[in-house]
Amino acid sequence: MADFALEGHGSVVLLRPLTDAGRAWIDTHVHVEHWMRWGDAICVEPRYVVDLVAGFVGEGLTLAGQEAASA
Repeated sequence: MADFALEGHGSVVLLRPLTDAGRAWIDTHVHVEHWMRWGDAICVEPRYVVDLVAGFVGEGLTLAGQEAASA
């Protein structure tokens, strides 16, 4: 199972943690008081998505749709 999923909604992208490891990564690396929440996801401007994904992938976490490519 992937650790994160991305949902594109035009001017905002939802970064949704799918595992405990994903939630822990957000708790450690994302200052959530500066981000809008939508349920368990954080709302991200599209320009920040690449940096966030690079951050968690660099630590061995996976994005839905990408976990098979890294196996």
